[in-house]
Amino acid sequence: MNYLIVEDERFAYEELKRMMTELRPGYILEKRTKSVIDTIAFLKTSDVDLILMDIRLADGNCFEIFNHVEVITPVIFTTAYDEHAIKAFKLNSIDYLLKPFDEKELESALNKFENIFHNHSYKAGRKNFEQILPARAKNRFLISKGENYHYIETKDIAHFYSEEGVVFLHTFGDKRHIVNYTLDQIEQQLDNRLFFRVSRNCIGNVKAIENVAKYFNSRLQLSFSPACPHEVLVSRIRVPDFLKWMDGVLE
Repeated sequence: MNYLIVEDERFAYEELKRMMTELRPGYILEKRTKSVIDTIAFLKTSDVDLILMDIRLADGNCFEIFNHVEVITPVIFTTAYDEHAIKAFKLNSIDYLLKPFDEKELESALNKFENIFHNHSYKAGRKNFEQILPARAKNRFLISKGENYHYIETKDIAHFYSEEGVVFLHTFGDKRHIVNYTLDQIEQQLDNRLFFRVSRNCIGNVKAIENVAKYFNSRLQLSFSPACPHEVLVSRIRVPDFLKWMDGVLE
């Protein structure tokens, strides 16, 4: 296993390096970066198995890194401040260590990391880890109304559908708005725990599905609340995936 330490304070870096050497002598320190900019540059060209990352760096907050480069590597966050815990756990977080932490706390975090990869090759372990990461989903959509703009929270959207090449979002408040995305683009931006492409021209929120009925030719007929303006049928091919999704089982 090779790892990256993202830490701008020399003493904190030396102490973390010492603990890692004692706790996991077989792990290889690939690099130390000290800033947001240096870390982005490294991650764009290199790959490691684990990142130990301080949250507050000399040139900014470490969360800026995730806005510039896709990071699917597990991260153990370290910080002297506790106000970032919730945000950290929405990312690739294995654990969140509050400075000053001791070897026992680091050992616990490393055990969590290794449990994910236990009895797996690293490639297989990473795939498992990616599957349990919280979805990085779009949380709102910008809407144009006359000369003004406003946004709709994604959680307030019952379904998306297309009519004659125009895509609409339909809210739980029974309002519909045109969006400047295709359904294919929208599908990629949504949390797949809440939304499912139920048909070629409809993406539904699980909370909006009022009824699921068996239909001719092994299909399913869906009813939404508020109602979708056209009939929604789940194709026979998609039925198994849809039922797993309804049951909360994602693969």
